[in-house]
Amino acid sequence: MPKMGESISEATIISWLKNVGDFVEAEETILEVATDKVDSDVPAPVSGVITEIRFQKDDVVEVGTVLALIDSDGKTEARSKKQDVFEKNSVTPSVVEVPQLTTHNSKFITNADTFISPLIISIAQKENLSIEELQSIPGSGREGRLQKSDVFNYLNSRKYSLQSNPKLEIRNSQTSSYPKPKINFVEGKDRIVEMDRMRKMIADHMVYSKQTSPHVTSYIEVDVTNLVNWRNDNKDKFQEKHNEKLTFTPVFVQAVAKAIVDFPMINVSVDEKNIIVHSDINIGMATALPSGNLIVPVVKNANEKDLVALAKDVNNLAEASRNNKLKPEQIQGSTFTISNVGTFGSLMGTPIINQPEVAILALGIIKKRPEVITTEKGDEIAIRSMMYLSLSFDHRVVDGFLGGSFLRKVGDYLEQFDANTTI
Repeated sequence: MPKMGESISEATIISWLKNVGDFVEAEETILEVATDKVDSDVPAPVSGVITEIRFQKDDVVEVGTVLALIDSDGKTEARSKKQDVFEKNSVTPSVVEVPQLTTHNSKFITNADTFISPLIISIAQKENLSIEELQSIPGSGREGRLQKSDVFNYLNSRKYSLQSNPKLEIRNSQTSSYPKPKINFVEGKDRIVEMDRMRKMIADHMVYSKQTSPHVTSYIEVDVTNLVNWRNDNKDKFQEKHNEKLTFTPVFVQAVAKAIVDFPMINVSVDEKNIIVHSDINIGMATALPSGNLIVPVVKNANEKDLVALAKDVNNLAEASRNNKLKPEQIQGSTFTISNVGTFGSLMGTPIINQPEVAILALGIIKKRPEVITTEKGDEIAIRSMMYLSLSFDHRVVDGFLGGSFLRKVGDYLEQFDANTTI
């Protein structure tokens, strides 16, 4: 591993561009490495065949450690004194260690699959950064890769800092005497799939949320027949007039934003013993990426927008999510999150809170079924469009009265949707 500055003691392997057995020319790039300051190409010091690769992608390696061996086939090449020292590790092969490095221009992260080093992941876990926050930080490394300095600069400029939970580390430790259940693995039939970086961060974020917030989930059932009929009657007109699809999501966002205005203490975050009440109402929408992972684009200031503006925001965010083109500012700053589990056919859900928020709403599938309704003629059985809503909330700061009242208010706004709403 080459030396990349006086203060740099280690680097992370981003990728190998060559494999064992490949012939390389002198000065040909054979791998990429990343530190907290620069991303660099490492060229071969001599021409020859790679005979051994000692570290793999994502490994963190100390400066001066032998990364790989090249059989130079007896060729003599001019080498630095530092290379001569490293060659003591092997008589014939040449050590892959070069002092000359190429740095790259910086740009912003726009792709959820952008490389994030183990060092950055460990910092994010320690500072309780969500995956959405981490992806929104401008990266100064190659192809927008995050550096340690980028993360610390972001932490220093945040409006407020959510401190690490001092008890989290204790709860994470294996204090239980119950033995870990054995996983039965059938060789040749079962297969092992390693989590990608994003899935690992999602997993850590979900575990942290469950360990931090005592989750309580409340449910209600709402009659959205008027809403469904209104959409069916207006979706084509809406498309022609505004060149936008009319889905249920902007109506859901609008109902939630109105309910938050009525119950502002649901729009908060917890910082140790302090409750931070957010003035902005920014609604996150849990959205599936093409990779199968999830991301939460954000509708900013949802309470200040009409249905047309909300529809445009929702459609733009959904399209950007599908094409991995979300901008950093589009995935940060949410104060409340909704998850439309009905799009997957689920009747209802028990969502996990998107930290550092204190509540999340799941919307189930809309299904037609016979219901008893009260009319001027008395009770009758009619076909109605019904939907379950489920609200998970942080019982540290949201009690049953607040959570239940807020949820009921969202349901009321959906049930009382004005069928005469103009488009």
